[in-house]
Amino acid sequence: MNIQEFISNPAVAHVVDLLLRVVFELIIFVFGVQLIKLVRKIIRKSMEKAKAEKGVAQFVDSFVKTALYVILAFFIASNLGMDAASIVALLGSAGVAIGLAVQGSLSNLAGGVLILLLKPFKVGDYIIESSHSYEGVVDEIQIFYTRLITPENHVVMLPNGNLANNSLVNVTATPFRRLDVSLQIAYTADIEKAKAILQQVLASDEKSCKDQDMTVFVASLDDSGVTMGVRCYVRNEDYWTSRWRITEQCKKALDAAGVEIPFPQLDVHMKE
Repeated sequence: MNIQEFISNPAVAHVVDLLLRVVFELIIFVFGVQLIKLVRKIIRKSMEKAKAEKGVAQFVDSFVKTALYVILAFFIASNLGMDAASIVALLGSAGVAIGLAVQGSLSNLAGGVLILLLKPFKVGDYIIESSHSYEGVVDEIQIFYTRLITPENHVVMLPNGNLANNSLVNVTATPFRRLDVSLQIAYTADIEKAKAILQQVLASDEKSCKDQDMTVFVASLDDSGVTMGVRCYVRNEDYWTSRWRITEQCKKALDAAGVEIPFPQLDVHMKE
């Protein structure tokens, strides 16, 4: 068989035609990916000019990206010879199964829409979610998940459906946050003296809000000592540094005044 006969063979011609179509669709795919990136860039620039919230811009970008890739895949499948009507019929018949399989994702999508509409939080807020007690700064609101950065600098991806359907605390909804510190003094220590010392620590701290309530109180009577509560308000951005600093200053002030901080102990009485 010479080359002319080989090329004119129907089977070979069909393979060559299929290969050419695959190469053509690969070119379309590469072009489509670049076009999608361009469209997303234009949308992001438009939303920046419109001064849209960062969370809204991130959600729209994620949604547009997913939708355009689905359209691109549908277009390539049609060009490869798959009948559009057959594809639609197949998707329709498989709709129930697909719905059951992705019901969690659909719930997260709906949750993301509710978050953007109701705005229980936005990018940059510090939140505490109730189901697993994760807390941190909202870094990004995506189409299905919200990205959280914890105080330990860990990345937590929270499903939007859970955030929309469960309670959460938005710490940064107000400019100030209550700071509570607990520490123990011995039962033999002078409570009034200890309260005065701790009150002075709060009054002298530069970050504690002097126009807000500053309280020192007896929180509980425990096995090894008297638990004192120290409470004040600080600005949200100063919370963690103020918590660490005030805890340290309370310990130093009590030590300097000779107020004993107890350790766990147990009295054992022996019968003769």
